[in-house]
Amino acid sequence: MAAEEDAQAAGVLDAVVVGAGQAGLSASFHLRRRGLAHVVLDADAGPGGAWQHRWDSLTMHDVHGVAALPDAPPPAADPTTPANRAVPGYFAAYERDHDLPVLRPVGVQEVRAVTEGDPYAAFEVRAGDRRWRTATLVNATGTWTRPHWPAFPGRAEFAGWQLHTHDYPGPEPFAGRRTLVVGGGASAVQLLGEIAPVTDTLWVTRRPPVWRTDDFTPEAGREAVALVADRVRRGLPPESVVSVTGLALREQEQAAADLGAYRRLPLPSAIERDGVRWPDGSFEPVDVIVWATGFRPALTHLAPLRLRSPGGGIALDGTTVRLDPRVQLVGYGPSASTIGANRAGRSAAAGVAHYLDRLASSVPSSARPGRSTGSTRSPLRT
Repeated sequence: MAAEEDAQAAGVLDAVVVGAGQAGLSASFHLRRRGLAHVVLDADAGPGGAWQHRWDSLTMHDVHGVAALPDAPPPAADPTTPANRAVPGYFAAYERDHDLPVLRPVGVQEVRAVTEGDPYAAFEVRAGDRRWRTATLVNATGTWTRPHWPAFPGRAEFAGWQLHTHDYPGPEPFAGRRTLVVGGGASAVQLLGEIAPVTDTLWVTRRPPVWRTDDFTPEAGREAVALVADRVRRGLPPESVVSVTGLALREQEQAAADLGAYRRLPLPSAIERDGVRWPDGSFEPVDVIVWATGFRPALTHLAPLRLRSPGGGIALDGTTVRLDPRVQLVGYGPSASTIGANRAGRSAAAGVAHYLDRLASSVPSSARPGRSTGSTRSPLRT
């Protein structure tokens, strides 16, 4: 409630953070360290970001790479604990221990530029009938709420069960149901690892998968992130890091490999009522189609700001939007990973501070509002 009261009392905040996943919490932590007044708006009912929506069979053994949030140890949990319990618990404790100003559930519908003359009121953030005014924006909405369903001939005619990895419930409902998995990324590999031991599976991808045969060293990781970052700098739509690094089988997927689950087939020519038709005219019956076809950045609420470049993406310098330096994007492109999200949060806070310093130096002293030097939740204007 303290965060709510502070946000209501503020005429204009230093920053509004949209999203309370790992990137959003990291940004909030670093904003507070800098003494910048802000609020974090989260659409979920509870802490945990996208982790709270993962399937029960995804355990901490499967996600051992979860990075620690700033100034906190990594989540300590039994390897058999479901990640959808352990990670949200870790996030909840972090919000509490660092007294982060998170408001929820607040589903931001749009962000608009404020056209009146006050230079400190850059944006109005709208959620239903609620409004926040802010000098800068840190967007940390990730991709989970935008699963990508590709257009495919006959998809609407299929009489069986179709689902996206967004709604994957675990392997049990697939037992005895012949399943087609579509997609060439890590999520397809992981789902096949769970499903293949309980049912017959087929795996189709648009292109042949690239399997990584060498060790994934820190240097290789940095090179992969650099390639994704280069696309973002040029204003192209971001690609996943795994699209650059290639695929690898984990120990828990070896049983599926032994069953032949990773023998890849090309895409069928069409989906029919009871299965799929191949280009040579042959037919394969299937009961279930899993679309492991990835996600897109959840940015529709930013559409009024017109941030996209001609290349179709949003061009960034670090986390700062080139077309509007008042906006920081975290959890986008190279920062859409556990380690990248923490670094992006720190970079975004620095970008906010840099912009505010430039703003203050450009406004005549007689027109500058008084600024509190006490609580980090003190508004820029009151």
